[in-house]
Amino acid sequence: MDDVPIGLLFFSLLLLIACSAFFSASETAMMSLNRYRLKHLTESGHRSARYASMLLASPERLLGTILLGNNLANVAAASITTILAIRLFGDVAIAVAGFVLTIVLLVFAEVPPKTLASKYPEKIAFPAAHVLRVLVKLAWPAVALINGAGRVITSNFGKDDSDSGQVHRLNADELSTAVRESGEDVPQSHQDMLLRILDLERITIGDVMVPRSSIEAVDLEDEWDEIKSQLATAHHTRIPVYKGSLDNVVGTLHMRRVLHLIESEGDDATLEDLMPLVREPYFVPEDARVTQQLLALQDERRQMGLVVDEYGDLKGVATLDDILEEIVGEYTAQVPGISEDVHVEADGSFMVNGAANVRDLNRRMNWQLPTDGPKTLNGLIVEYFEDIPQTGTSLRLGDYTLEIVQTRGTGVTVARIRTAQPAGETDYSSQAASA
Repeated sequence: MDDVPIGLLFFSLLLLIACSAFFSASETAMMSLNRYRLKHLTESGHRSARYASMLLASPERLLGTILLGNNLANVAAASITTILAIRLFGDVAIAVAGFVLTIVLLVFAEVPPKTLASKYPEKIAFPAAHVLRVLVKLAWPAVALINGAGRVITSNFGKDDSDSGQVHRLNADELSTAVRESGEDVPQSHQDMLLRILDLERITIGDVMVPRSSIEAVDLEDEWDEIKSQLATAHHTRIPVYKGSLDNVVGTLHMRRVLHLIESEGDDATLEDLMPLVREPYFVPEDARVTQQLLALQDERRQMGLVVDEYGDLKGVATLDDILEEIVGEYTAQVPGISEDVHVEADGSFMVNGAANVRDLNRRMNWQLPTDGPKTLNGLIVEYFEDIPQTGTSLRLGDYTLEIVQTRGTGVTVARIRTAQPAGETDYSSQAASA
């Protein structure tokens, strides 16, 4: 090497450092690629993405080629550095030259390239994929030999059953986290909708149903004039009909068919004319998952299900609108004649009906009241106290202060909720205090 010009040696050293930087950046960039975006780009016909996807399909082969190239570049750079040190400063400079080269490689060929590659993986991985696919083919014999030797060594530590060549499959919780971290790439309204869809698997029909006490229904044993009056003032499109008691539901009635009957028969319409319009009831178990019943309602071409408990007693009704509101949020108009569950007071507090559904309150008011227990606000309060609390009693649930405003013999009818944390308050645990 004594005949090689010093300038050529320096140029070769710079070239090898650049090669080392290329391999370092390529390794980090290829491993940092978003596999789902990569799959999307590949299916969209992106050529560089297709090359990168092909390389990542055999990660052992890809990493073997990158590490082989990186080590060859580093070893060659160390050799040239040694030659330059001897020719310029003598044998005493060999140790210093090795230390300097280590610093140079870390500064120019390791830390900055890998940092940039982790920040901009696509900008580095896609161009590098064109070079790497050629190198993988050329270096395959050597890489196969190295990988084979590595497998012999690692086989003594047990078999690795991990499927490293496959895209990691996300469960519902991991997918929820991915949606939350999507940032501005997905609008907030779309994120909320996706999260609600993922949350459907945990929700039962009992969580979304209209409770029995709020059901609008018609008793077929009433006088015909009273039945006609109820039908004329009905607030819903579909109404359950029963005989004597809600536990004896005989079916559901579609108001559009009633209008057709009235239009055709007028005042001559009778209860006997109404009965053929009654459709047999469709019962839904209270503990059934919303996702299962959504499909069941679609299969049965139903808009409403009558919710029953394990004893067959009617607990409420669930409609497709109730289920869809769990996904898209509140969209149905307020029913005329039915008061709101929440009233805003002048001091910023909220007067809430004790029969209000907790999930509805959370969705409409953007609150975080616990939903893993009772379905209504009254049930939540009564479960906490394990008794019917007296008027004026207060309790703290997380960040919310609940004051009992009005009670009736069987429960809380009105409660005041304050969401602002009192000044200086640091204890977020639930605590009850008598006013």
